[in-house]
Amino acid sequence: MPTLPRILKRRIIARSRLFRIEQLDLRFANGVERVYERLGGSGYGAVVIVPVNGDGEVLLVREYAAGTNRYHWGLPKGAVDPGENVRVAANRELKEEAGHGARRLTVLKRIYLNPFYMERELDIVLAEDLYPESLPGDEPEPLAARHWPLADLGQLLAGEEVCDALSISALCLARQHLATRDGPA
Repeated sequence: MPTLPRILKRRIIARSRLFRIEQLDLRFANGVERVYERLGGSGYGAVVIVPVNGDGEVLLVREYAAGTNRYHWGLPKGAVDPGENVRVAANRELKEEAGHGARRLTVLKRIYLNPFYMERELDIVLAEDLYPESLPGDEPEPLAARHWPLADLGQLLAGEEVCDALSISALCLARQHLATRDGPA
């Protein structure tokens, strides 16, 4: 295992309501020094939820994406609030965005959006044994929801409606987990 570089200096060089850009002055084990920049994390993490009902359908939500100025179908997701653990945050976000809670929550994997430039971790959570329950969320408008058979995931991913990397990664991990756990359908 290589030796991690030593952080000589860390400072914030820009900040907005959502983002913090940090500059890291590093010294690598071979003595080479470099300056790196990264988007700093929020400190509490985030969750991406794969809600699967008893019929083997995944619940998708349609949400406005400012990065593309379009509406996209994807999975419920959101920040972990102070004092919450990953499962509590996942169930809260599921209720806020999709109008359902889950009796069974399984953390599948921790991923990073782009570990080379971002300090942002997300936990992918499989939500099962769904029940209807809503909480008020922070979205500016109600989110539309729809079900999609997980068995037809290839067709969903081949289309243009679900295009965010988080949803695609989470859906593939959940399908693999369920196939391994439950065996072929």
